[in-house]
Amino acid sequence: MAGHFEAVPGGGAAIALDEVEISILRSLAVQLLELIGPGDQPADGAVDPLDALFAEGPSEAPADPALARLFPDAYGEPGKAPDHQQQEYASEFRRFTENDLRAGKRENVLSMVRALDSLTAQGEGMAVLKLTPDEARQWLGALNDLRLAIGTRLDIQRDEDGEELYRLPDSDDRKPMVMAYLWLGGLQETLVETLMP
Repeated sequence: MAGHFEAVPGGGAAIALDEVEISILRSLAVQLLELIGPGDQPADGAVDPLDALFAEGPSEAPADPALARLFPDAYGEPGKAPDHQQQEYASEFRRFTENDLRAGKRENVLSMVRALDSLTAQGEGMAVLKLTPDEARQWLGALNDLRLAIGTRLDIQRDEDGEELYRLPDSDDRKPMVMAYLWLGGLQETLVETLMP
């Protein structure tokens, strides 16, 4: 179980993590939360469901490339400049969906942070994280978003782009980010396998 997720009876997944892994995952999750943003929540926490239903979000794509990857335009082809009509459609779609998408991504990452915060190390500094099926799906979303954000920062756009990054010397400043990207990919892959029937 160390280093990869395994299915648990009754659904869900489990993984053994050491203190360093917990710290790295938590740090990455907090950074992703900061990137996504806090959301537009009232200070007192009271949200009128009707107001929330009709709240409008931004109509422009994010300027940050990682955010643009997490919240892509719904119309047009990747890598191609959209025509005027596609731009209007994408803007309108974004205005009514981005707030909900951000809230969902935030909730996935918060689920990860909460689960990591609840862990206590046992023998040999390891802690076993057990996720329900719903938590596992939230983790899967958070892991995917972490990899998308890191991949964007590393300028990985296709599988072939990553090949040269895997062979970076240890002295390269990008090496820790590449190692995190690869590690998260392994976690994501084993978590997907636990969720498959």
